Amino acid sequence: MEKQVQVPEFYGSMVFNDKVMRDKLPKEVYRALRKTIDSNQPLDLGMANSVAVAMKEWAVEHGATHYTHWFQPMTGFTAEKHDSFISPTGDGQVIMDFSGRELIRGEPDASSFPSGGLRATFEARGYTAWDPTSPAFIRDGTLYIPTAFCSYSGEALDKKTPLLRSMEALSKEAVKVLHLLGRGEVSTVSTTIGPEQEYFLVDKELCRKRKDLMFTGRTLLGAPAPKGQELEDHYFGSLKPRVSAFMHELDRELWKLGIPAKTKHNEVAPAQHELAPVFDTANVAVDHNQLTMEVMRKVADRHGLVCLLHEKPFEGINGSGKHNNWSMITSDGENLLYPGKTPAENTQFLVFLMAVIKAVDEYGDLMRMSVASAGNDHRLGGNEAPPAIVSIFLGDELTAVLRSIEEGTYFGDQQQVPLQTGAAVIPSFFKDNTDRNRTSPFAFTGNKFEFRMLGSSLSVSGPNVVLNTAVAEALRQFYDELKDTPAGEMDGAVHRLVKRAVQKHKRIIFNGNGYTDEWVAEAARRGLPNLTSTPDALPCMVEQKNIDLFLRHHIFTEGELRSRYVIALENYCKTLRVEGRTLVAMVRQEFLPAVRRTAKEVADCLQSQRQAMAGLPLEAQENLLARLSAGYASLSSQEKVLERDLEGACHIEDDLQAACYYRDTVLPDMAAVRSLADALERDLPDSALPYPNYEQLLFSV
Repeated sequence: MEKQVQVPEFYGSMVFNDKVMRDKLPKEVYRALRKTIDSNQPLDLGMANSVAVAMKEWAVEHGATHYTHWFQPMTGFTAEKHDSFISPTGDGQVIMDFSGRELIRGEPDASSFPSGGLRATFEARGYTAWDPTSPAFIRDGTLYIPTAFCSYSGEALDKKTPLLRSMEALSKEAVKVLHLLGRGEVSTVSTTIGPEQEYFLVDKELCRKRKDLMFTGRTLLGAPAPKGQELEDHYFGSLKPRVSAFMHELDRELWKLGIPAKTKHNEVAPAQHELAPVFDTANVAVDHNQLTMEVMRKVADRHGLVCLLHEKPFEGINGSGKHNNWSMITSDGENLLYPGKTPAENTQFLVFLMAVIKAVDEYGDLMRMSVASAGNDHRLGGNEAPPAIVSIFLGDELTAVLRSIEEGTYFGDQQQVPLQTGAAVIPSFFKDNTDRNRTSPFAFTGNKFEFRMLGSSLSVSGPNVVLNTAVAEALRQFYDELKDTPAGEMDGAVHRLVKRAVQKHKRIIFNGNGYTDEWVAEAARRGLPNLTSTPDALPCMVEQKNIDLFLRHHIFTEGELRSRYVIALENYCKTLRVEGRTLVAMVRQEFLPAVRRTAKEVADCLQSQRQAMAGLPLEAQENLLARLSAGYASLSSQEKVLERDLEGACHIEDDLQAACYYRDTVLPDMAAVRSLADALERDLPDSALPYPNYEQLLFSV
């Protein structure tokens, strides 16, 4: 019997991790590299050469023949250019070679990636630069080296560089505040995240028969199945064998890459599932999430499935999000958002809690902007995801603590409350100090905040850049208020600072149901923005207060920021244009011919029935033929309207005006086409449909 390999034996086996570095690198090189990773110190070329040799030898031992600088351009996906290790020796032979210069720097063509006007087409040179803080790994016989990506003139063209800058900015400001609070031993503060990933699995052969799923990742047509998620039986339900086999292989593939996949389960909608990892440093976690989405797609393909990461693949059932669990950890391992048993007396916790609250209140518009996309617009505010209004859930205890600080009253000790189940056989345990609020976009969940507005396909880099930078700004202002305070007066000064912050920013705290119309009205009274669509949210990126924020902390230059604004608008327009064109093609080339064939069959049947027997009651057949004929005419007409308006969008030069046109004209056109087609679909037999219907897609796996 073949010996089963245990998880600890292969976990991280494809990663150039700390254990491998200790084993492969000379001690002085290992120490220098650790200093680079832990303290953001540069690594000289000589040391890099030693790292490159060890990395190459390790990769070759594991079957690698090529290497690639793996980066995250503004497409939202990842990119890679592969080079082999071979180097000709001049005698018809080759050696496997890899230098420090090749490790540190690559040179892909930068002209064909989105730049938002930063680069002209003829300005092709770009650079990838090694990120030592994220470990290299092996996939498919290739050594993957995580890198940043910048233009020839130094502008960031990727999602990693701003994230690294924001992590350094937050660490700098957090350490300054901690030193004021007497924590002089803290040298760095790291942000950690754990992005929970939702996704759908559908049969690959069925998916290939639908142009909308192939080109856009979501269904643009489709009447509801007789059963959806009404019975709430899929959530946490038992895994079907095919899904379970996929999840088991997915875990193994992720574990080999050092990705700590922890939790898996069925989600609310049929065919929907979720994977959650253990927390990691923000930069590594972002890389891991991008890698997770890629591995999901590849593993699904091997199982005859397609993994759908679109935010709303199916109308009428829940879409998919990504929950960004965020916290701050000191260099000695302390979680700054852990309240302890007596949060009212935990000064350090209260200062950092209020920094987050202040940041979210003052830059909630940026947080909403950071999750804006054409796909996510279908979720936010749709009673299946948080509303488009940014607010914070704290729970009763922390809200009461802040109220007592504001009012100057005593907050008594809160005893832990045991859970009462009424069944003596159930083991007893104490309840958490907060409940969970699934309607809140930004919820405190015990020792972290859960940012729940992200769409499932989104890179988690952008939202964390905003969050890190906004919190860094709040901490900077706190430091400026406290820095000249004599040591003996610090406790009183901190208490007054926290009290002022509570009074100024309490409007952002909301512990109720975010799905109600009453909250929308209440949020308006509080002055909280309700940015319901991507064209509403994106201009926040280039408002002066937000430009100033990013410039102050050296996260973006103004040119980099404005380029991202242009790219985001272009992506929105391009996404809706592809969807609109796909819908036109499906209706014209597939659906209308199917309606026409069905109508002919009904008409032929009517004629033969009349000929067979005069006086037969044929009202039902006549009504069906009338509905098919009228529906055909209406749908054909509406499809032409959509095509005309898509053409009209091409003549709008201003990016924001074009985005608003797509939102206000093209999207309603698409909705009208869909409404007519879905109504007609109910009159077509399954055999007449030109594509698999919702019943087949959602319940065949």
